[in-house]
Amino acid sequence: MFTSVDDVSARLAGTGYLASPAVATTVFLADRLGKPLLVEGPAGVGKTELAKAVAQVAGARLVRLQCYEGVDESRALYEWNHAKQLLRITAGRDESWDETRTDIFSEEFLLPRPLLTAIRGDDPKVLLIDETDKADVEVEGLLLEVLSDFQVTVPELGTIAATTRPFVVLTSNASRELSEALRRRCLFLHIGFPDEELERRIVRLKVPGLDRALTESVVRAVGALREMDLRKVPSVAETIDWARTLLALGADTLDEDVVRDSLGVILKHQDDILKAAAKLDLGAV
Repeated sequence: MFTSVDDVSARLAGTGYLASPAVATTVFLADRLGKPLLVEGPAGVGKTELAKAVAQVAGARLVRLQCYEGVDESRALYEWNHAKQLLRITAGRDESWDETRTDIFSEEFLLPRPLLTAIRGDDPKVLLIDETDKADVEVEGLLLEVLSDFQVTVPELGTIAATTRPFVVLTSNASRELSEALRRRCLFLHIGFPDEELERRIVRLKVPGLDRALTESVVRAVGALREMDLRKVPSVAETIDWARTLLALGADTLDEDVVRDSLGVILKHQDDILKAAAKLDLGAV
């Protein structure tokens, strides 16, 4: 997929994703070694967007498994179309059970979910297993077979192995510790908040109409907020939202009125807003 680390950086930038050297290097190695990529970091720093950008660059189909508490094998792997099976059984009342059973447990009645979808077919795919840490521990056991051998066993059909391996990205906000067995199968990448220079480049790319001086003020102000003891510090996504908000308001500078009226765009808790309003030194930004 990629010829070098510089190729990763250039092609991701072409999609609007500005990757740091560490991100570009790890993506290149994941592609070259054929290893899944486990990406951890706070919400809103571009973990999911990285998978989307790789899919766009590769011209691949993005297959997404959104994890949540209670997600199980039928939601992640496959399930049978029970309604269609019942219709088939009803229509074949004169057949023996052996004849009916062979028919209803066939491809026609199989409903592939994201994990099975990602390993079937010859077309290129990017498998995004999003917010892996929100799934139950039992789901990790299911992932081990898929990520180790890129195959899935369906008892009624046998083992289905991938002919074209997908590029796999797992994301985690580290709300719980993932198993060592799962980590061993992956390359690890931590994406934190970018430095000021990279964040300015991101804002200029995403909000090109914003004045350069105001862009610098926004980035410095967000950096100052991240140093405060807040319940939820603003992410890169919220920096971009704030920049777009200021552009929509026609703001020229970050004055007290503008900041007071728009803090709810980047801070999501009232106590954080009150603390920021009291402590943020606009003269320093």
